[in-house]
Amino acid sequence: MASHRRPKQPSRTRVTVLTTAAAAAVALSSQAANAAPSEKPNKDEVKSKVDKLYEEAEQATEKYNGAKEKQEKLQKEISTIQDNVARGQEELNDLRDGLGSMASAQYRSGGIDPSLQLFLSADPDSYLDKASTLNQLSGQQVEALKKIQEKQRTLSQQRAEATEKLKDLSATRTELGKKKKEVQGKLSSAQRLLNTLTAAEKAAIAAEEQRATRASERQALSANPSSSSSSSSASPSTATPAAPSSGRAGAAFGAAQGKIGTPYVYGATGPSSFDCSGLTSWAYAQAGVGIPRTSQAQANYGTRIYSASQLQVGDLVFFFNDLHHVGLYAGNGQVLHAPRTGTNVRYESMNTIGGPFMFGVRV
Repeated sequence: MASHRRPKQPSRTRVTVLTTAAAAAVALSSQAANAAPSEKPNKDEVKSKVDKLYEEAEQATEKYNGAKEKQEKLQKEISTIQDNVARGQEELNDLRDGLGSMASAQYRSGGIDPSLQLFLSADPDSYLDKASTLNQLSGQQVEALKKIQEKQRTLSQQRAEATEKLKDLSATRTELGKKKKEVQGKLSSAQRLLNTLTAAEKAAIAAEEQRATRASERQALSANPSSSSSSSSASPSTATPAAPSSGRAGAAFGAAQGKIGTPYVYGATGPSSFDCSGLTSWAYAQAGVGIPRTSQAQANYGTRIYSASQLQVGDLVFFFNDLHHVGLYAGNGQVLHAPRTGTNVRYESMNTIGGPFMFGVRV
């Protein structure tokens, strides 16, 4: 006989668990469907962030340049001191040999002078209680002893100075490594941002840069209507936009003009690549004028000019509160400079540098 027993019903607990799980799955699916996709930064946002990173990299670059310049200076100073110590030691040895010759001569003639015996003695204190040394020395011997003592003091001072400079050099090398790492970190971050752009977006940014450069070149060269720049195809390196402040300033500006199109590379001083202060120091060097390596140091190398209307072509012009950017005034409100990573030496309006104009310096 067939069984008519009712099938077993699921427990209340199991129904509750299954219902809750199903509801959660539906809710998650709904959230996933309605959630906005993560928004990729647009071209302008990426460019703004990249420009900021490049500015920070340039700040770090000038600190790197300062540490590098200090390192090179310390290395030269230490080398000079070490050479002086080596020569001084030779002179000291010669003086001692000379004094020893006097003692030998006196010994052959009948005995060593007590004063020389004192000097050469390992324990002269007992003799000092009995006699006055200098009174028993000849004039020649006194002079020899004084020279030896003076040379010993000089060598001791030089060795101490070399030791301190070596410590300073070690600290400077550590600082140099940190600044280099900081610059490279900023540049790497900028490159990662640029890599998020499409080829078309990258091309659009490059085109914007080229248009801005050409517009600035035309503006700078328009200050000299008689120049060949009246043609849009004129090369900016063949015309001078305004009269320079002096022969050397003109020569420096002309040298920089010849480097238009040369790439910016941090820490570079030419002639195939430059950073901002590398370009200005190189340009003035071509004019026979040695100016410091960093922008901050260059700011103190001449007469300051706080009014932009009084600037003349070839004057150094400084930007940002910490003076981490420098270029050469090109006339008509333009500057000839090495802007930042990813750009070349070019003309640019002083109003588009990205930081405030602080002052100019007439070298």
